Amino acid sequence: MTSQTIAPSVSKGSLSKDFFASIVVFLVAVPLCLGIAIASGLPPTAGIITGIIGGLVVGSISGSPLTVSGPAAGLVVIVADIVAEYGLAIYGIIVLLAGLVQILAGIFKLGVWFRAISPAVIHGMLGGIGILIIGSQFHIMLDRDPLSNGIKNLMDIPSALIETFEVHGGNIYAASIGLLTITSIVLWTKYAPPKLKLIPGALIGVVLAVIVANLFNFDIKYLTDLFDGPTNLENILGTIVTPTLGIAQASMTGGVIVAVLSLAFIASAESLLSCAAVDQMHQGVRTKYDKELMAQGVGNTICGFLSALPMTGVIVRSSANVEAGATTRASTIMHGFWLLLFISVFLFTLEYIPVATLAAVLVYTGYKLAYPKVAKQLLAYGKPELAIYIITIITIVSFNLLAGVITGLALSIAKLLYVFSHVSIKPEHQASNNKTVLHLKGSATLLGIPKLVSVLDRLEAGRDIHVQFDDLEYIDHACIELLNGWQKQYEMTGGQVTIEWDSLINKYHSREAEAIQGY
Repeated sequence: MTSQTIAPSVSKGSLSKDFFASIVVFLVAVPLCLGIAIASGLPPTAGIITGIIGGLVVGSISGSPLTVSGPAAGLVVIVADIVAEYGLAIYGIIVLLAGLVQILAGIFKLGVWFRAISPAVIHGMLGGIGILIIGSQFHIMLDRDPLSNGIKNLMDIPSALIETFEVHGGNIYAASIGLLTITSIVLWTKYAPPKLKLIPGALIGVVLAVIVANLFNFDIKYLTDLFDGPTNLENILGTIVTPTLGIAQASMTGGVIVAVLSLAFIASAESLLSCAAVDQMHQGVRTKYDKELMAQGVGNTICGFLSALPMTGVIVRSSANVEAGATTRASTIMHGFWLLLFISVFLFTLEYIPVATLAAVLVYTGYKLAYPKVAKQLLAYGKPELAIYIITIITIVSFNLLAGVITGLALSIAKLLYVFSHVSIKPEHQASNNKTVLHLKGSATLLGIPKLVSVLDRLEAGRDIHVQFDDLEYIDHACIELLNGWQKQYEMTGGQVTIEWDSLINKYHSREAEAIQGY
């Protein structure tokens, strides 16, 4: 009897928590969906469509029930480049194929491998994306058009500000709306009453900007200015470009294939890293990474067919979901329904929303991505990690996202090879008792044999040599054979050699331990 009375109350309590959390996530999602779409060069509603698919479809089959999927600021740069280079029809095919690649990656259980990417590369990727977002959206926040690349956007910010504040220069009203939005976000984030913390700062900033802009009738760009026709559902549906088989066959070039793989890789990495972060925020069901990867693939396949924005699991909406008390996937699904209701019934509100306020939300988002708070943490793991982080950022900003990620991965692999091939041999001579202690540090592999031989050959004959492995991480069979042979030769010259094999035995499994004990 007790179990029968408890179960319904728990279910009802969970549903009420999920309902409230879905409202919070919806309020967070709306300005981000609209702003990311604009920044990517697509109609604002393309972001809402992706949010709907992320909630209703991906939310239902996700491998991480509390992770919310939708448009991600981390994909803005690569999407904008694809749209500018290939056009909307081929863009849809690229997103669709990237989704299929994700599905295959999940089927072949590659999900866990995306988590093996160096944190320095991931943070560098996010930092570079953040800087590029700031550069492009800063100009849009001033009602200007962004320039052709990231460096030009960044270099042109001072002149854009000068022009804006000159008499009859740029649009001072748009700049004021942008400044109001960012200030509101910062102040709300810092000083909001604890009971109201769940209301997102971005929503507060956008609402205040909408009120001020419309109350004073500012002559600035509004979202409706980005549409060719009326902002009704029929016109929105008319902007959807579905790819055809003919276009797909004609578009299969090397550049398109690279774009497909790049989008699939970056979207998957961002999604699974977001899932890992969400797992740290709650005590519920853990993420099934391959299932999540397939769910993201299904979502992106649909988004590609509708020429909407690609999606990832997004940490901002996911953390809001967890903090708002969500307990099941029902919250994510319901947030998708609220987005569907918004695009169906409340689309008229777009005519009141300034473009500058959504650009300001993304400028603040870019700042959060680019803020080098991780630099100190990376430095704790060594200067090479910090160098990889900085070089990845510089390459992304100077060239493009793919070049930056590939450079970061290449440097990570190079560092790994160095670590596994580098060995330090330091002789410590004790003149008082004719003793020399050899300290081996690092990884003694066949790549380190030349250095090892060089040190051993320079040792004076007739000494008492002790070889220590306390700081050695790894030794392979080639180095074991070398030391064993050298020991016999050195002792024939009248010297004595003690190799502390016992200190290595506990570091290895039985096969390697038996091989070492054989000496």
